[in-house]
Amino acid sequence: MPALALIFNAFVWGVSWFPFRHIESHGLHPVWTTCLIYVAISLAMGFFRRQAWRGFTAFPMLVALGLAAGFTNLGFNWAVTQGDVVRVVLLFYLMPLWSVLLGWAVLGERPTAGALARVTLALTGVVVVLKAPGVDWPVPSSLPDWLGVAAGFSFAVTNILLRHLHGAPGESRALAMFGGCALVAGIAAASGTLLGAFNSPLAATPGWIGWAALLGTGFVVANVCLQYGAARLAASATAVIMLSEVLFASVSSVALGAAQMDPRILAGGALIVLAAVWSAFARTPAEGDDRLSSPT
Repeated sequence: MPALALIFNAFVWGVSWFPFRHIESHGLHPVWTTCLIYVAISLAMGFFRRQAWRGFTAFPMLVALGLAAGFTNLGFNWAVTQGDVVRVVLLFYLMPLWSVLLGWAVLGERPTAGALARVTLALTGVVVVLKAPGVDWPVPSSLPDWLGVAAGFSFAVTNILLRHLHGAPGESRALAMFGGCALVAGIAAASGTLLGAFNSPLAATPGWIGWAALLGTGFVVANVCLQYGAARLAASATAVIMLSEVLFASVSSVALGAAQMDPRILAGGALIVLAAVWSAFARTPAEGDDRLSSPT
């Protein structure tokens, strides 16, 4: 059951691009979608689980956790709606690189030779993925690429903060993450609309509401599944199972024409996933309590 719960979490995030694109087809930008979904979730949770607010007094770093989760969701949801889904998900899962760098800078964990080898492997995979024909130097070439990289970095920050806040109540962590997503996406959505980059949500057709309700329900259930599964499995097993998101995203997006799969993407993706799997099974004692979370 714990493994199945984590697989469901990965499934929700792996196919989330599909409802996001349907919602956008009704005139609602994915940033506004993210904002409205998480505002609804945060209000409901804050009302029905009022004791969750108490954790913020004892653990003020929950605010930072919320902001990190917010930037993760904003970048990921926007990127998979606008760009090639497989490229975005692979760039998002640059966990070995960001984890080593952040662990060194924030936690004082000096990288081992194995950690540096995993970083090299992941970076090699990124170079292969980004080295499209006609590109002299493989760097992110579009807004979705940059959003995927930024979201992956925020994802790593989120996990570092979750390790730091392991003593905080689970419902307080969840409220912080949901609230942070609502706040960050809300600021971005309002700013984008004022600057003319996004259409007003008032101009959207009502057809988006059903898809948003389905997506929001999926996010809540996925978060519950994550908390259930990660608490009952080793962190290494959790990390590897969560990588099934790459499989769900790849199969669904290629089958529905939202991504392209060629030998270059397969080769680069294999290197990135291999680095992540290697990282999951190469834990240090300091990393033993780490939990790989989803964007939620």
